[in-house]
Amino acid sequence: MSGGSQESTREVSLGQTRPRLRRPGRAKSLIGSFWVNREVNRDEGAADRRPRFALTSQATTGGPMNTVAMASSVPPLTALRVVTAWRFAPGVLGASAVLAGGYAAGLRRWRGRWPRSRTWCFGLGIVALLLVGCSFLGVYDDTLFWVRAVQNIVLLMVVPMLLAMGAPLTLLAAAVPSPLRVRLSRILHSRPLVWATVPPVVTVLLIVPILVLYMSPLYEATLRDATVSGAVAAMLMLVGFVYFWTRFRVDPTPRAGSYGVTLAITIVEMVGDAVLGVVVWLGPLIAAGFYVALNRQWGPDLRTDQVIGAGVLWVGGDVVGLPFIAIVFSRMAREDEQRARDIDAELDARALARGTEQDAEGTAATHRAAGSGEAGGVAEGGPPARLWWEDDPQIADRFRRRGSGRT
Repeated sequence: MSGGSQESTREVSLGQTRPRLRRPGRAKSLIGSFWVNREVNRDEGAADRRPRFALTSQATTGGPMNTVAMASSVPPLTALRVVTAWRFAPGVLGASAVLAGGYAAGLRRWRGRWPRSRTWCFGLGIVALLLVGCSFLGVYDDTLFWVRAVQNIVLLMVVPMLLAMGAPLTLLAAAVPSPLRVRLSRILHSRPLVWATVPPVVTVLLIVPILVLYMSPLYEATLRDATVSGAVAAMLMLVGFVYFWTRFRVDPTPRAGSYGVTLAITIVEMVGDAVLGVVVWLGPLIAAGFYVALNRQWGPDLRTDQVIGAGVLWVGGDVVGLPFIAIVFSRMAREDEQRARDIDAELDARALARGTEQDAEGTAATHRAAGSGEAGGVAEGGPPARLWWEDDPQIADRFRRRGSGRT
């Protein structure tokens, strides 16, 4: 290079060292989960060349220029680095610790047997959150469009679905003091929350945020600013949790909806995924200025990278919808079984009460007939005895329909 000095950087990964020429200025290398920034004064004739090292984390970068420089310095993504690339993300680790600690506190206060399946689901949700933030998905989320797409789909649909299946609100109610529990119950069943959790509203809450994210400058802001990225990730998890919480109804909800409506909403949500995928696929490059500035010399080109990301947003949302539908059908079957058991118990109670009443009336009639010399039962012109199910609206109507069909 003319008019200056040349500087080489060494890529440190799994004990292998490979020199690579880069532009003069700042050299960066990835060691484990940290970025080592080295600035060296190499002016011609300078006798003192003192390197200065600054150890930083990718999750706490200072500004846009740092973000671009760090994203451009990651090594090429290979099959091996999918397994070995990890980073230290304080925000993700802190959020996971809070969720795990709160759930464990609720389990300690819970009286009775807690289903293990719920604990497993909540634990898997925390694991999914850690993978999104600390695995290769976190290392390459600012470098590859499709990696960020995987991140957003998991944060919007996978993590909230698993957390909602763990029934954390039930444990929260068990962990808080009784006065606060009563207050939270009142808030839960308040009119604003009842209207805010109607099916059309929660569907809009699930679909609109990710559409706004990719169709506005907000997406590029998440690439350039770690604070914005964290806030958007938290927002995606929150709206996803509200959706799955109100659809699964494992925890108490402000309103009791129908699982049939939930299945219809799922179709609308799948259409929303398709619309977003097609728009990203056929539309212009998103955050083109940021990705061009990376000057990435490996992997797919910008257009191919975005097409792959569009497929992730489209197909990924539909794939996640399959276990969601299976869970809804399972919940629907359990609810039908419980309703059948409740109806059977109510009918048995009615039959027992009616039988007791008829026995009492028969005994009284016998005593009256014996006293008047007319023993022999009920008068011939009296009404015939009625069976217990003839007064039940649902069963009596069913038998009337069958009788009319025979005649």
